[in-house]
Amino acid sequence: MKKILEVLQYGEMDIRFNTDIDVSKNPEEILDIMAKVIFAMSTKLWGGNESSVLAMVRALSIADLAISANRKEMIRQLDESSRMMASSFQRTLEEMRKNGCKVMAFGPGVMPGTMKN
Repeated sequence: MKKILEVLQYGEMDIRFNTDIDVSKNPEEILDIMAKVIFAMSTKLWGGNESSVLAMVRALSIADLAISANRKEMIRQLDESSRMMASSFQRTLEEMRKNGCKVMAFGPGVMPGTMKN
């Protein structure tokens, strides 16, 4: 098991961050993790607490932007990177469909319907 990101609050103003990933040694690992996260977030693998998880991810993103030296540039880079990842993800889904796979992607909080006989 690999710790992608751990955020723990020990006290009112004591929040600590940890990860097993060293991007200085392997920057390409970030792309691999992003692809895996996209897959997990678009399938029923979420685990049921997606609303709270997304709220915390967004809170971390907003906090990061709040202390950014150049918010507009960071937002532009995030927008561009997420657009490229979304395009790649859609191409992957289309390729899977062409190869005969049944592809059903679910957004956070949307669970597949149950089939009743």
